[in-house]
Amino acid sequence: MSTTDPASFPIEEVARFPLPGTAIPGALAFSPDNRLVTYLFSPEGGLVRQLYAYDTETGREQLLVSPIDGGASEENLSLEEKLRRERLRQREVGVTQYAWADTGSRILVPLPDGLYCAEGPEAPLEKILDAGQSPILDPRFSPNGRWIAFVQESELYIVPATGGDPRQLTHGARGNGKTNGLAEFIAQEEMGRSEGYWWSKDSKYIAFAEVDERHIPVYRIMHLGKETVGQGAQEDHRYPFAGEANARVRLGVIPAAGGDAVWMDLGPDEDIYLARVDWLPDGRLAAQIENREQTQLDLVVFDPSTGAGQTLLRETNPIWINLHDMFKHLKTPREDGGNFIWASERTGFRHLSLYDGEGQLIRPLTQGSWLVDALAGVDEERGLVYFTASKEGPTESHLYVVPLNGGEPRQITAEPGFHAIELDRTFERFLDTHQSLASPPSVTLRSLADGRELAAIHRQIDPRIKELGLQSPEIVTLQNSDGLTLYGLIYRPPAEFGAGPFPTIVNVYGGPSNQLVINSWRPITYMRAQYLSKLGFLVFVLDNRGSDRRGLEFEAAIKHNLGAIEVRDQVDGVRWLVDQGLADPGRVGIYGWSYGGYMAAMCLAQAPDIFKAAVAGAPVSYFDGYDTHYTEHYLGTPQANPAGYQQSSVQAHVSGIRGKLLLIHGLIDENVHFRHTARLINALIAARVPYELFLFPDERHGPRKEGDRIYMEERIRDFFVENLGAAADR
Repeated sequence: MSTTDPASFPIEEVARFPLPGTAIPGALAFSPDNRLVTYLFSPEGGLVRQLYAYDTETGREQLLVSPIDGGASEENLSLEEKLRRERLRQREVGVTQYAWADTGSRILVPLPDGLYCAEGPEAPLEKILDAGQSPILDPRFSPNGRWIAFVQESELYIVPATGGDPRQLTHGARGNGKTNGLAEFIAQEEMGRSEGYWWSKDSKYIAFAEVDERHIPVYRIMHLGKETVGQGAQEDHRYPFAGEANARVRLGVIPAAGGDAVWMDLGPDEDIYLARVDWLPDGRLAAQIENREQTQLDLVVFDPSTGAGQTLLRETNPIWINLHDMFKHLKTPREDGGNFIWASERTGFRHLSLYDGEGQLIRPLTQGSWLVDALAGVDEERGLVYFTASKEGPTESHLYVVPLNGGEPRQITAEPGFHAIELDRTFERFLDTHQSLASPPSVTLRSLADGRELAAIHRQIDPRIKELGLQSPEIVTLQNSDGLTLYGLIYRPPAEFGAGPFPTIVNVYGGPSNQLVINSWRPITYMRAQYLSKLGFLVFVLDNRGSDRRGLEFEAAIKHNLGAIEVRDQVDGVRWLVDQGLADPGRVGIYGWSYGGYMAAMCLAQAPDIFKAAVAGAPVSYFDGYDTHYTEHYLGTPQANPAGYQQSSVQAHVSGIRGKLLLIHGLIDENVHFRHTARLINALIAARVPYELFLFPDERHGPRKEGDRIYMEERIRDFFVENLGAAADR
């Protein structure tokens, strides 16, 4: 078969961002007066975003802020901001963030050259602080809207929202291996905590994290592709490898007016994770503190004036604790300190419960063999709790409401698929970002009472969807060898390639905390799968055991031994395809990135009778080279589980490889270091196993330059065509 692209689907489209149908409004928010809906959007369908407002009374859309001098771009960002964008997986440029003050109509818009504010949606944008030579990180309003806090050169500052001289609040971190007010790498990358400071509700105090990494050895990354050496040709990261030292984190409270910090008593064990921090309505500070083993999570309440703490609730689980953002302290004053809502997996599925101010369970709010995805909001006046969940099945997510005083949840969203929700401030309406395999993402304003549509904010159809002939993959279910139901996606070749069996390529991730097989638009935008299917390949996606949103028992099958159960399930998936007459058993390949790259290599090594070719992108080849929080969550430490680490490495299995292997990696990847691929290559050489290598000298964990991505897609296409052929070659 020729590798010439079909005229209707050039390979450049596989590498193009935004993906078809995904250039939709983002960062949706209601204005404090509830009249406006604001969002970041690119009307041209590109990555350069501007700030817009939709008037819910008139239906009028207006441009509020266009990026000054182009706004943020990949070229004008500091290294610190680039690394934060890596943690957030952010590609958009232009205006990339904004915020309303909680009261009034003031809007904050950070741009690379400084901080800008507008006194209202109709007011001009005015610069209130110049960034100078150092980037301004994580700027946020105080609750009263009078101040803006930010971090610069590792220290915490505030500045009046109307402009003026900044006030430095913290000291001793700049140039000293510490940071004040920033989340450490582990918190950003693995714990879902991107912030490192928190305003008190009365705007008088700021809680902040002091992060000390001086004891962690430096891991140096060289920019070997640069034409010059010297400044900027290297990066030094204090990376916490599995089993080694973590950052030491303290939690302090400092007056916004200035003064000394009061340090919260986090307990005698320094080797802990500061998972979450929240100010309570009564002025106390709450923190979630997780042990190093991640089997215990304490919800501790502190007196911010003394630092004394009291454990309000303790979650323990012999499997592991999955962190969440579903702690909500109710505002209604009570003598016992107030009730709160908390999520737990003690039943095996994440569910919501109501607790009293002493941390005693009052009642479960949800229960069943499904899980809560997110707590959308609590209407205390009406006694209602809103949440999204998988109650309709693990491939769906809908909005529900349940009474605080107990009862059955009521489903609000009706359209099948995935719903992301933003409630208004009076619990009358909500923004519904809905998508499914049949519908690209749309944004509508709806009634919270019955889900009825009130206005369509975004419902444009991307012409690329039709031009490229994107297909909706088929969701299938199958039984693995242990009798468990697994979910898969099938991308069939066009009809002219016949009925099969087809040369088959598996698109794999396979790792925990992820789910690929869902009824959303995302599988439509698996562009490599779409492209390869048009070349005559059948492309298959399977969520094996260990993947997300199936409950704790389904996840825990991989505990202490990665890359075994997952491979077995992927093999079962291919065998099922063969039994259906869809897959040609002699021509099966696999590709994946990150954990998926690891899985691609492991499948090639452990199941050589099934997989004949694999593309392993940025593979985690040996888990002692990955970070503490993620790795130890599933494997424990290398010291406590040496056999598990050994068996979970690709290196332990390379002698089984008989098929073709293509390794891809970015040399400045600061997440999965190139060291992973280098160590794997050493093992391949020792075992005399042939391999192909494709490197990006100037790319990190995922290629960002469009030219690099196009070239990569060409190499991957040619690799599979050469080693598997295509349907027309049978």
